[in-house]
Amino acid sequence: MCADGTTLVEKNADKRCLIASTTKLMTALVCLENTDPDDTVIAQKRHCEVEGSSMYLSAGEAYTVRELLLGLLLASGNDAALALAEHTAGSEQAFVGLMNQKASALGLANTHFENPHGLDAEGHCSSARDLAQLMLYCMENPAFCALTATRAAEVKGLTLLNHNRLLSCCPGCIGGKTGYTNAAGRCLVSACERGGLLLVCVTLSDPDDWDDHMRLYDWAYAHYALHDLREELMFDVLVITGSREAVHAVPPPGARVVLPRDGSVEYRVELPRFVFAPVKAGDTAGLLTLHRDGKELCSIPLLYLESAVQAERY
Repeated sequence: MCADGTTLVEKNADKRCLIASTTKLMTALVCLENTDPDDTVIAQKRHCEVEGSSMYLSAGEAYTVRELLLGLLLASGNDAALALAEHTAGSEQAFVGLMNQKASALGLANTHFENPHGLDAEGHCSSARDLAQLMLYCMENPAFCALTATRAAEVKGLTLLNHNRLLSCCPGCIGGKTGYTNAAGRCLVSACERGGLLLVCVTLSDPDDWDDHMRLYDWAYAHYALHDLREELMFDVLVITGSREAVHAVPPPGARVVLPRDGSVEYRVELPRFVFAPVKAGDTAGLLTLHRDGKELCSIPLLYLESAVQAERY
């Protein structure tokens, strides 16, 4: 999935599945949006007794939220997930409520959480498309980006290694989250950026997830590229009774789209043959639509780049 939400390839993208520790993407997001990374959290015995993967908290020890987030995202610590949940919302149940509220706000229709760590639970599920959308949203948070890209960190004398192998073996990989339970199988969410194009890949219950992600990224970047339409396209519109003979019409700033590299996209431009002065820079001049195989991909307004005042009459 591209940063603009465009899906390049999919299979069973909306099927509800167990998602194991990829759940922790939402856990980290809710913590980052509701706590201070420098907050102090005292680890409790109940945190240390959560089953599954762990960052090995020590009961009675003080940790910062940032340290717990490193344990959550690198070591996939279920103990960190519970400690962060209780610190953020007062209880695990209240925190899960925040997780589901955020999922609803993001439009993740196939997602529901029952816990902050991802251990199998009835009703705890998401879909590949929802997780891709969630990851894209997470990547807009600079603190999250820094955490998910961290390959190793030391917390209380223990070295935490990031479980995401793609950081070291997939060119351009900038983050992600692994997950596994016997019932969910191998789950993986990753983000990659090459040539300014950010892509997210999600696989659920995939025994060959590392290679599949690398193959999918290689395919995507070989066949698609990010285009800045404002830099690439410019059209002339004649000006009648103006201080200049013509003005330029261009896409708005930030008009970037992901397009196939094979040149199969058709550009259709709707602009007046001429306009009467005055013309104001930034006003709408017309419309650009992009088509492929007879299907409209998107439409983008064209704006006047310059102004043209009415010419003085002699």
